[in-house]
Amino acid sequence: MKEFTFSYPTKVYFGEGAAKRALRAELGKVGKIVMLAYGGGSVKKNGVYDELLQLLTEAGKEVVDFSGIMPNPTYAKVQEGAKLVKERNVDFILAVGGGSVIDCCKVVSAQATLEEDIWDMEYKSGKFPTTGIAMGAVVTASGTGAEMNPGAVITYEDKMWKGPIVGTYASFAVLDPTYTLSLPMKQVISGAFDTLSHCMETYLGSPRDFNTSDEINEAVMRSTIRNIRKLLVDEKDMDARSELMWTSAMAENGILKIGKVTDFQAHQIEHQLAAYTDCNHGQGLAAIHPVLYRHMAPEGAKQFARLAREVWNVDETDKSEEEIALAGVDALEAFIKEIGLPTTLSEMGITDEGILRSVADTCNLTAGCCKKFERDEIFEILKESK
Repeated sequence: MKEFTFSYPTKVYFGEGAAKRALRAELGKVGKIVMLAYGGGSVKKNGVYDELLQLLTEAGKEVVDFSGIMPNPTYAKVQEGAKLVKERNVDFILAVGGGSVIDCCKVVSAQATLEEDIWDMEYKSGKFPTTGIAMGAVVTASGTGAEMNPGAVITYEDKMWKGPIVGTYASFAVLDPTYTLSLPMKQVISGAFDTLSHCMETYLGSPRDFNTSDEINEAVMRSTIRNIRKLLVDEKDMDARSELMWTSAMAENGILKIGKVTDFQAHQIEHQLAAYTDCNHGQGLAAIHPVLYRHMAPEGAKQFARLAREVWNVDETDKSEEEIALAGVDALEAFIKEIGLPTTLSEMGITDEGILRSVADTCNLTAGCCKKFERDEIFEILKESK
């Protein structure tokens, strides 16, 4: 393992009724004006908004609504939120939703305390925020693990760019699996596959020798796969929903990444695909992963073979290490089909090769990947994924 320093600032309140426990414990530590941020309004339909509003009112807080945060949050929405925070002198941000809402708010939090544009600061000056408006996160759709770190994925429409912007940590996170019951199952499964993707892209990073972080990761991946299958049998299986909510958190709270340089090449490709098409994140990852991994596996056969054995239970009888590795990719693709996610981009309505060429030409090429890709090969991968 590489050298590391590990600390963790986010306090987690987990389980049914966690919001009440969290807000009653935490709201006394923050100022009077609270921005309540959410997406398209589902939190109002399922009662979560009213529950939180009551708790905020009981605590004597003045509530400022910030709604309409979209599934792929835009840079313009970030700036809208930061402007609102400044205009209303917001003391605390409560982000309520899935990864999109939480990501948007993490950057709003930082931008609201800065005089300069945060994208320019990070991508032109190489500086990152050190302060922000205090915030908490109430997770209603798990999978991204966004509540567990300061990183955010934002779409900068004017630049045709989707990528990471560093914001601030939530001081606390509420993980109540009952909040996921009103979500469409396709969204739940898509989010859970994002968790699996986070795990795989961490596992396949460097160093490539087996280590403690990877061994923990194998258990998290097996749990994610098992509980997706359980949930497809019984949508109301709260044990499965609880486990998926926690594996989502585990995939992104830094524990699996200790001593690692992560891969995340599939995520980088999908981010740019979404910049051009606004596609669903989990579905895009599902379509890209198998083809990308068939290109990667020969270069990282040892890691891929271990993944095949320990996570996918591949029969290795009379197989070479590379054959075991590729059998693991086949098992991944079969699982994607089993859980009803797309295995091709055309299933998502994405067929324009001009767009795929642009994605290949603009996506980030990651340092932790076992294969050093050229852009022409990324284009071939996208065409094969079509």
